[in-house]
Amino acid sequence: MNMFYTVFSLIVLQRLCELYVAKHNEKWMKERGALEFGQAHYPYIVLLHTAFFISLLGETVLLENSVSALWKFLLPMFIFLQAGRIWALFSLGRYWNTKIIVLPNAEAVRKGPYKWIKHPNYVIVALELMVIPLLFQAYITFVLFTLLNIGMMMIRIPAEEKALLNLTGENRL
Repeated sequence: MNMFYTVFSLIVLQRLCELYVAKHNEKWMKERGALEFGQAHYPYIVLLHTAFFISLLGETVLLENSVSALWKFLLPMFIFLQAGRIWALFSLGRYWNTKIIVLPNAEAVRKGPYKWIKHPNYVIVALELMVIPLLFQAYITFVLFTLLNIGMMMIRIPAEEKALLNLTGENRL
């Protein structure tokens, strides 16, 4: 369980730091005329991610799950995903946010992982929502939040693409 609490605490701390950065990026962008989209679904994204951590904690602690026998594969995969996450966020710089905030007439970022894939951060989050629960044998959390995230991304990605197309003229689909 020590490994669980360490990993869990580090992830929560990382997410809180990301929210802090996102708030500063939001302020910077809006001061320059950026517009926000997707406000209707954003609370559900927050709820999904909050519920994920509650579910992971509850399932792992209440069921007294141990670390998976595959931890030597899953932990490095998780660390690799964190490196990818940081790469994606740094590639967007001040344009990165947890919300859909678009600066009119700005060019879409096409560096880092964005050279090869349209939504690397969403891919990474989807993989994290699988790898983290599997690492701690939280199979209910794995299935439930993988499915919920797929549903959320079916709303989120088109909303983001539409906002980018309308304000920057970038057609990335």
